This record gives sequence, C-alpha cells and structure tokens, in this order.
Amino acid sequence: MGMLFSKVWQRMLGSKDMRILMLGLDAAGKATILYRLRLAYKNIKLTVWEIGGQDKIRALWRYYFQGKDGLIYVVDSSDRGRIQDAKEELQKILAEQEMEDAALLVLANKQDLPNAMTAAEVVDKLELEKLRHRQWFIQSTCAPTGDGLYEGLDWLSRTLASRK
Repeated sequence: MGMLFSKVWQRMLGSKDMRILMLGLDAAGKATILYRLRLAYKNIKLTVWEIGGQDKIRALWRYYFQGKDGLIYVVDSSDRGRIQDAKEELQKILAEQEMEDAALLVLANKQDLPNAMTAAEVVDKLELEKLRHRQWFIQSTCAPTGDGLYEGLDWLSRTLASRK
C-alpha cells in the first residue's frame, strides 16, 4: 500500500502544501508508519490514498507521481530476499519524468528485527550512491516504536523548505 501525503508539513512550512508520496513493496511497514504519523501529527491534515504495494498494483503508482515534491520510499530492511525487487521498483519510480525533481527519503524500516540490513547496506543494495542529481537521505527506522521517523521527516521537511 502506498500513501500520498498533502499538507503534511503545514505546521513546519506554513501554508505551503508539500505533496509527498509514500511507496514501498507490500509489508514494508507503510501502514504502521502512517499510523505513527497520525499520532504524532494529529494537528496536521493528511490526505491519504492507499494504492497498494503488491506486484500487480505497482503499475498504478505512476498515476500518483505528478506534482510531487518528495518521495518516501519504505524498505523492509529484514527482507533480504526482496531487496532487489525494492531496488528495481525504486529505479522505475525515479526514472519517471514526473518524479525527476522529487527529494527522496528512504526509510530502512524494521531495524528491530534480527538480521536487518544496516542503512549502509540498504544504500549499497539500492545503489543510492549513483543518484548524483537528486537530493536523497536514508534513515534507519522502527515503525512500531517510531524510532528514526522524526529524523527522516525532519530531513525531508528541511530539504523541501529550502527549495521554496
């Protein structure tokens, strides 16, 4: 399931709308992250579309790309068997013309699970170092506890605020 955020950063950035898209493979932790954000940002109006992360639904993601300022890409750090799929989907997203200016926040989620890849391993597996013309940041997270979420969101909000 994916999430489209609008007006997420209203409190931090004033009345300027920031259009953020949250995507990732199914079971990466997007719903839990959204729940944590609702708890943390209950004063801010969220507009959310659940568009799914299953293989057959991913083709629909592109219909949500237009006009996005940022992308939050959630990765299950403990799912080593699907990290290549996560990389391929991210590369498809970033190759879309509508996403060429979007800032990228990668949440290396599920850091609390045994054998989870470190953020550095996720950077390597997703080949993020090759993104030379895009602002990106990776943050280790644990969605159920909220660990790391605010640090990642702080980076994204600062990055987007500096563009306006």
